[in-house]
Amino acid sequence: MRKAHLRARGPFLPPLDQITQYPFEPGYVTFTLPCPKRIRVKANGQFVADSTRVLILFESDHIPIYYFPLEDIQMNLFEPGERRTQSPFKGVAKHYSLKDADGRYDDILWQYADPVPGSCDLSQYGSFYWHEVDQWFEEDEQVFVHVRDPFRRVDCLPSSRLVSVEHERTVVAASARGVFLFETGLPTRHYLPIEDVRREYLEPSNTRTQCPYKGEAHYYHLQIRDKVIKDAVWYYPEPVHEAARIRGLLCFAAEFVTRITVDGEDIGKPQTALVHGYNYHGYKE
Repeated sequence: MRKAHLRARGPFLPPLDQITQYPFEPGYVTFTLPCPKRIRVKANGQFVADSTRVLILFESDHIPIYYFPLEDIQMNLFEPGERRTQSPFKGVAKHYSLKDADGRYDDILWQYADPVPGSCDLSQYGSFYWHEVDQWFEEDEQVFVHVRDPFRRVDCLPSSRLVSVEHERTVVAASARGVFLFETGLPTRHYLPIEDVRREYLEPSNTRTQCPYKGEAHYYHLQIRDKVIKDAVWYYPEPVHEAARIRGLLCFAAEFVTRITVDGEDIGKPQTALVHGYNYHGYKE
């Protein structure tokens, strides 16, 4: 049984407190849930997997992973590769490469044919390296970066609370017409109408990042006199429908500006991936 102080290692679900899986690593959890969506993967210009019977694997310290029944993968397009990887929590993974692809899709598919005791039985399932295939689709919508975690919520709520953004003793934005974005496990972000932002301090950036829950982000640098903070402001010109309320609104990185206040209260500087040299979506710059 999972101890109360170990519940942070994996999603907080009461059934997990009854699971005993790995005596050598107490609190470490793997489990699967069925995914009702149609999931497809495209590689080398063709769909190599198409299934409505996908499992989502949840594993402590990892993002969720889609696993496809082998019957729903075009295994005739693949050949066994030389690569083997080993996980103490799942077993030895055998990898497969796409045939006739000039090495561009080597070892993109893996399978645990003989899972270790205590692991989920994935022996008849396979998965793909997300960034080594061309595209992923949930139903007919393309998904970016990684699986959308069903245990993560993104709520975009209009708010009349006054948000003020200050940097280098200059107020660069002030608005009581913002949208507050609440995302599970992350600090609240405040998206403001561009009309309430002093645009003379914004310099366009060519940076683009993608988020599975919001879409593709565009950026501005923030320049006050001779000081520039690169990519300190971002916005989503065409967000996914769940985040439609933040369309075109600007968000300032509280990590880097001098101060953001909400109704006069300083929200502080969150310690996120941005502080440690990663971009907003968790990838090293």
